[in-house]
Amino acid sequence: MTLPFLDHPGLRFADPGTVSLPLHVLAEGDPLPETLSPAQRTFAGTQGFTAAPGTVLLLADETGKLTGALAGYGSAPQRARLRFPLAGAAARLPEGVWSLQTDLPAEVLSNECLGWLLESYRFDRYATAAAPKARLICPAGVDRARIEAMAEGEAITRDLINTPANDLGPEELEAAVRDIGARHGATVTAVIGDELLAQGFPLIHAVGRASPRAPRLIELRWGSAGPELTLVGKGVCFDTGGLNLKPGASMGLMKKDMGGAATQLGLAHMIMALGLPLRLRLLIPAVENAVAGEAFRPGDIFTSRKGLSVEINNTDAEGRLVLADALAAADEESPDLILCMATLTGAARVALGPDVPPFYTDDEGLAAALARGAATAADPLWRMPFWAPYEALIEPGIADLDNAPSGGMAGSITAALFLRRFVTETPAFAHFDIYGWRPAAQPGTPKGGFGQAARAVLSALPEVLGL
Repeated sequence: MTLPFLDHPGLRFADPGTVSLPLHVLAEGDPLPETLSPAQRTFAGTQGFTAAPGTVLLLADETGKLTGALAGYGSAPQRARLRFPLAGAAARLPEGVWSLQTDLPAEVLSNECLGWLLESYRFDRYATAAAPKARLICPAGVDRARIEAMAEGEAITRDLINTPANDLGPEELEAAVRDIGARHGATVTAVIGDELLAQGFPLIHAVGRASPRAPRLIELRWGSAGPELTLVGKGVCFDTGGLNLKPGASMGLMKKDMGGAATQLGLAHMIMALGLPLRLRLLIPAVENAVAGEAFRPGDIFTSRKGLSVEINNTDAEGRLVLADALAAADEESPDLILCMATLTGAARVALGPDVPPFYTDDEGLAAALARGAATAADPLWRMPFWAPYEALIEPGIADLDNAPSGGMAGSITAALFLRRFVTETPAFAHFDIYGWRPAAQPGTPKGGFGQAARAVLSALPEVLGL
């Protein structure tokens, strides 16, 4: 699978020497720029420009030639409702190159520039989708390489999630990892089909064995020095629910059930593109949870790579199974940090909605760093507890673990507790229960596939790993 969107110019800033027009960013109540002519001031007044977020007022000279524009930044309460308040302006400006005229703090300005680049993303593999053509000069004080790497990583995530399962199965997901790995000189390998049993990945094999598209564990390695970071991402390329078949309404978005893998691959791209001084390992258990004679069944018991036996009480709780084997493999190397991302539970959505993914960790320093990274990167997270009293809920008695406790309560927490059982040798571990989908468009975040937590992690890594 090729990823041509990495060559999309909209994901990058215009060259610094390009002739540009000024874009004056005005919050509610800000005076008009002193550089405006009397005629332009009058024009702004007669047009009723209110500086609401995303609004644009084009400015011309006496001959009618375009000389710049005003972009609304709104009031503080208005901005609080939007992740990237300025990004809406990118969609309303005419084609050309623009330079921001603003005194926004560098951290805020960096996020607004990222939002601008992300606004240019369109998924156009199957239908024409015109993207905004307004380009931006990277402002002074903004780290151009970092913003572009984040925009490209997010585009990787969005494209993979948006691609339907008929064109993105385990094999195609492996090809995407190989493509990204080749761009950065990484090594990529895969354990495929029945070889999963031979090499000790029985849960990945069990979940994927009913599909004609062979299950696999994809592994990427990059870097030769520094602390070791292992990323694990759920790669269920389509989830029917297995024999516990989902109703049609619940199956409609299941192409996004590999959102954890897509997000981790996007994050891996960011790390490699920026050359962070660490050793990176990415593990993606890639399967299709299908219905056929070979499908695993409710009541089956499997012994995982970790040696823990797991009773299957619902074949629709398959994500934690494939992650369990991958996490066990990650834990065997005792890296400095393991991060797991998965579109794992509906319970997380009920609790926090589509915008805010919960994360779980026992490491207080890691939790604090992730919270700071989330605020810095406009990538919200909310910490949830590994609540020990619920451990009994995942212990069925007939086996060590139950993949789907009855009762339906604390679903996200019990799933996280299940995963924690497979990480015993690595002191720093966090799990993110992401959604990976934007139900409705906002500036910088169109409807569809959507990355979560990757930028927060990227911002936290220097503190967590001492980079």
